[in-house]
Amino acid sequence: MVQQSAGERRGLVMVSDPDLLDTILRLAAAAGCDLHRTIDAAQARPHWPRAPLVLLDAAAAQQCAQAGLPRRGEVIVTVRGEPAPSVWQHAVAVGAQHVISLPQAESWLVAALTEAAEGPGRNGAVLAVVGGRGGAGASVLAAAVAVTAVRDGSRVLLVDCDPLGGGLDLVLGAEELGGLRWPDIGVGGGRVPATALHAALPAPTVARRGGGELGVLSCDRSAHGPSPAAVRSVVEAGRRAGETVVCDLPRYPTEAAVAALSSADLTVLVVPAEVRSCAAAARVAAVLAEHGGPVRLIVRGPAPGGVAASEIARALGLPLLAAMRPEAGLARALERGDAPGRPRGPLAATAHTVLTELRALAGPASGVPA
Repeated sequence: MVQQSAGERRGLVMVSDPDLLDTILRLAAAAGCDLHRTIDAAQARPHWPRAPLVLLDAAAAQQCAQAGLPRRGEVIVTVRGEPAPSVWQHAVAVGAQHVISLPQAESWLVAALTEAAEGPGRNGAVLAVVGGRGGAGASVLAAAVAVTAVRDGSRVLLVDCDPLGGGLDLVLGAEELGGLRWPDIGVGGGRVPATALHAALPAPTVARRGGGELGVLSCDRSAHGPSPAAVRSVVEAGRRAGETVVCDLPRYPTEAAVAALSSADLTVLVVPAEVRSCAAAARVAAVLAEHGGPVRLIVRGPAPGGVAASEIARALGLPLLAAMRPEAGLARALERGDAPGRPRGPLAATAHTVLTELRALAGPASGVPA
């Protein structure tokens, strides 16, 4: 099949039943999939080889077969209720891969339409960031990694999974931007189109150059966090679209946090260089170990008591990924609403180190900037 850009991926629909057509168009809209509507095989012929999928009813399947349209993949015959024997005959004649009944197969069709809209699946990468104690700086680091990845040209989805964190949009100075937050997102366990998701989310401008894009899904100022099914759907949408997905997680293992951890290619634990912080982080590290996946340690300075980052790593039994020096002016910048992760400084250097490790673990084809 001819390869197409995202803007050219339009499916083909040829259905004469008005109720069936309305259902298909509704599902296509939910999936973010544009469709060419045709009324006969002559109109369908120019689009037939290029469409990522073709939706026909029984009469259209018979007509396309009689018109000699060539066999191709991703042809779906749709019916209402149980397919009659003649429907199977027409489907075989046109070379259809699937015969589906609506409304029973609506979820399956939404997934197929979403895949058609997004094109062949790509391997994104998922990062989870967790603080060893309250105020460790995990949210700031998560935001800085997302900003750094955008500046390096990546498409990034920043996902807030901590309902008691005050809203990750505040860290980016994006609380006034329009767009949906978790309380407004009606995502269950179904498949979510990444393009439609980005279009609905706040998209703060964090890079003048680089060609990347940032979508932020924040918990807002609500104590009601996302469901685990919703987190899985959103994270996998970003992964399928080849994006870098950064999840800011709470220290306590909520079901939503566990769902993100189970999807992560890399989890980083942020621990201030203090004895008490190390003691608090020990329990968090034990929780992370229960859910598998690579965990790396970031120790954040300063160290008032002179505790070395290597000592904290040894105490927690985790590989030390970075020891981050304090960044001058960071607290004031955050209070002003400036997004963390300026091009130079300890925070940006640590963000680059995290992205390098994420790319190494997820693979060079993951879309993580090098």
